[in-house]
Amino acid sequence: MLLFKRAKRMQILFCLCFLQPLWLCAQEIPVVDTMKVSLQQVEKIFLDSNLQLLAEHYNIKSASALVDQAKKWDNPLLITDQNVYTNRRFFHHGNTQNGVEDGQFFVQIEQLIKTAGKRGKQVAMANTNVSIAEWQFKSVMRSLRAALVKDFYNIAQLRGNALLYNNNMERLLRLEAGMEKELAAGNIARKEYVRVEALIIVLRHDMIDNEKDLSDAESELKTLLQMPRNVFIVPDVENLEPAADVKMNLLTLLDSARANNPDYMQQVYELQYNKQNVRLQKALAVPDLTVGPEFDQSSNYTSNYYGLTLSLPLPIFDRNKGNIRSAGYLVQREEALLKQADVKLQNDVMNAYHKLLLNINLSNDADTCFYKDYYDLFNNIIESYNKRQISMIEFLEYFTDYQEVRKNQLKQVYNLRMSKEELNEAVGIDVVK
Repeated sequence: MLLFKRAKRMQILFCLCFLQPLWLCAQEIPVVDTMKVSLQQVEKIFLDSNLQLLAEHYNIKSASALVDQAKKWDNPLLITDQNVYTNRRFFHHGNTQNGVEDGQFFVQIEQLIKTAGKRGKQVAMANTNVSIAEWQFKSVMRSLRAALVKDFYNIAQLRGNALLYNNNMERLLRLEAGMEKELAAGNIARKEYVRVEALIIVLRHDMIDNEKDLSDAESELKTLLQMPRNVFIVPDVENLEPAADVKMNLLTLLDSARANNPDYMQQVYELQYNKQNVRLQKALAVPDLTVGPEFDQSSNYTSNYYGLTLSLPLPIFDRNKGNIRSAGYLVQREEALLKQADVKLQNDVMNAYHKLLLNINLSNDADTCFYKDYYDLFNNIIESYNKRQISMIEFLEYFTDYQEVRKNQLKQVYNLRMSKEELNEAVGIDVVK
């Protein structure tokens, strides 16, 4: 009976330990490609293939096209008037028998001339709108890249957890095999054997939960990279993250953030756009001039009349005051939003900077030496238990503590990596590697 249970357990654990997570989730879809890629390679794939970035890029092109449109002059207006039916003839033109011109023909061309620099102001607003679109693109790219980096390093951490679980499972299986023989020989109590079996079951559940999280992270990353689901991504990263060297002080970081943070810069240009709109609305209160030549063949006081037409609306009823006031209120609104954005920017940078320093302090050389010594100690625990040099309770404590310590180390590496990225994201440029 014990041999049957052992064989069944070995089959189950083999599936848990050695099959890839995607095989567990969708066995009908074979993994045809395993990609081991660095963060730089992932970012290049992301920039080349992400459809949301492509959509935002078209938004910039659309705004740029409106700049060219704002530079164009208004089309001239052609006005013509001629007789349709005269003396029982349609469109009769020419001269009578006496040489007098017969028929009416009138033509006029009008051109709108915008005053008060309206066209230049519209071009300036269109250029500002392009800048807004560019910073919107950078904001989207920054958010997507943050999700990309998070998934990438999360996969690295989860794969580290999986390796830890696999190694511990192999140790427990070897221990269980030895204890099974000892139990059959009556050398150990059954409760010790059951405790190890319980530990295997708990570890098995941890492995399954870890595989689920790994599958979710893989799915999110492949969506960002526009990759098919039968591709398995393996992050090419070091097991330990080197401590960062932050040479810039906080004030310098804040100045860099005010010049590079996409959300903040977008708000800056939103304020500039509304200020330009105030100037345009004031200019719109100035009447535009319409001018053009005209020719009248025979309906004026003299034949073949040439004249010049000028028209100018009189600003009596509408002086555009409502639009000017509305634009002014929008400027005040954007000034308040910019102040709020500045406060948020300062808090985000200082918070990210503080968390990075905390994680750097946790990743010093003393911790590295401690982990190495702890791993060396753990390698002797199972052998010591087999030789009855430690009790079952001591073994379980050592085993549980080792697994938690190793998971904490992997988590700390992940936290350090993410704190670097969080500071870079808050500033808007890579200020720390």
